Amino acid sequence: MSALAPAPAAAPPLILAEDQWLARAQAHEARVRAWTDPHQARAARGEKHPVHDFLFTYYGHRPSWLRRWFPGPGVALTGPAARAFLARAEYRETEYGVVLDPAPVLARRRAFVEWLRGFLAACAGRPAFFGCFGLHEWAMVYRQTPEEIRHNHYPLRFPPAEIARIVEAQPLRCSHYDAFRFFTTPARPLNRVQLARETTSEHEQPGCLHANMDLYKWAYKLAPLVPAELVADCFELARDIRELDMRASPYDLAALGYSPVKIETPEGRADYERAQRAFAERAQPLRARLLAACHHALFPHSSRPNT
Repeated sequence: MSALAPAPAAAPPLILAEDQWLARAQAHEARVRAWTDPHQARAARGEKHPVHDFLFTYYGHRPSWLRRWFPGPGVALTGPAARAFLARAEYRETEYGVVLDPAPVLARRRAFVEWLRGFLAACAGRPAFFGCFGLHEWAMVYRQTPEEIRHNHYPLRFPPAEIARIVEAQPLRCSHYDAFRFFTTPARPLNRVQLARETTSEHEQPGCLHANMDLYKWAYKLAPLVPAELVADCFELARDIRELDMRASPYDLAALGYSPVKIETPEGRADYERAQRAFAERAQPLRARLLAACHHALFPHSSRPNT
């Protein structure tokens, strides 16, 4: 019986001189501070912004963590400053410089990376749906009293009875469990599918605003198996999506400078769908990069993802 062929050697890493990777780190921090500094200033004043603060309060990823730069796999950092990374268990020193070693990361999080790879592949392989028209935010205030409404420091564009009429005039078609779970109790039976945490992978689809916002969550949960710039790219997409999400909601945010996307009208629904399609196009390469990161972490010698 012939001997097994040896496993292929890992490709040499991309070697970055100290001035190169420090410039990347500084550019990342400057980019991110444009988002984190205003949020922290508002928090210090006790102020809340329903659009710009959402990604920090809902996802719970701290501003200091978002500012932190890391190179991702396949990159060697050179120069004395690179030794600071050796304080973290997932980095090691090699003949090329300081590199990320995925093994300690996978020792703790392999099950998550395997699950996420399947989840992202299932979503990417499903046809995009663009017929929900942002009614999830309306379903979250459906038949609630003013005291129960989450953002009750901002007025609604319609009285409760009219909001109920708008919600009931067309079917709810939400496919994202983490939006559906915030529906009011009377609104849940109106959704065409009764979603559950256990069946999330069966319904997630790439046209959904919230599925595309969640790419930010998956990016920071994958870190440091992805570069910090990819986390920032996903944050920026999620931030832009959140603006559409709230402009299409029943809240009147004119005081914050946001004009409504009037999904209660045919013209507004068309505007919403155009924006939703554009966000889905922006999300597609980001989802592909996250999927590739999962694959290459699990199968480092494979040349391409097997989805």
